[in-house]
Amino acid sequence: MYLTVQETAEYLSTSEKKVAALIMEGKIRAVHDGNDYLINKEQFFTHFEQVEKYQRMIQDYLNEPIPDDIDVKDED
Repeated sequence: MYLTVQETAEYLSTSEKKVAALIMEGKIRAVHDGNDYLINKEQFFTHFEQVEKYQRMIQDYLNEPIPDDIDVKDED
C-alpha cells in the first residue's frame, strides 16, 4: 500500500516537512510519479518491529538484578 507524504506524516506522527526531508536524505524510500512522492507503507513495519525488540531488550537489561560479587572487598 502506497501513502502520500501527508498520509505518511500522519502515520508517523510527524510533519510533512520532516517526511520530505527524510525522503531527500534517502532514509525513506519513495517513488516520484511526476507530481507527488509515493511511499510504500511496508518499509516501516520492520523498523517498528526492531524498535520494539530493542526496547524489550533494554527493559530486560534494566530489570535484571545486580548480582552479588563475593570477591568485592570493602577497602576503606
